[in-house]
Amino acid sequence: MTLEEELDQIFAARDRDNMQPTIDALLRILDSHPGNARVLYEVGGAYDTAGHEETARSFYEEALAEGLDGDLLRRCYVQYGSTLRNLGEYERSREVFRAAREAFPDSPSLGVFEALTLQAAGEPNASIASLLDLIVAHVETPDIDRYKAAITANATAIRGQTTPLSR
Repeated sequence: MTLEEELDQIFAARDRDNMQPTIDALLRILDSHPGNARVLYEVGGAYDTAGHEETARSFYEEALAEGLDGDLLRRCYVQYGSTLRNLGEYERSREVFRAAREAFPDSPSLGVFEALTLQAAGEPNASIASLLDLIVAHVETPDIDRYKAAITANATAIRGQTTPLSR
């Protein structure tokens, strides 16, 4: 069995309400593959799911330093930025999401979790405007398409705290 298959098998069997068996299995793999970026990321994610954000943070940071790429990098940015938000490190979370959005500008999940950071940091207008931008960029329905200009105008108005348009 390859490392990828073994990691996939561990996650297929995980129980989000009892993450300790998953953490234990991943730590055994980490012993065999120290410095492996994906393993570090997955260990961080398991600790994160278990509610151990401070521990997760260090694994995410190690994974990023070891060099994730592609979808794993995007997912790590989402989870690391969210962990920082949960730890009350709003400015650092915002920095992570800014870098992530530059690397993955079309990722709606990054935008959603960035908006959560903005809200938690006491910037509800920026959060709402950001979510409106995501809707315009990623929701394709006749209903939304009809009102994209008005939604965009409202996002701009909310961001600038002027009177919103309602067309």
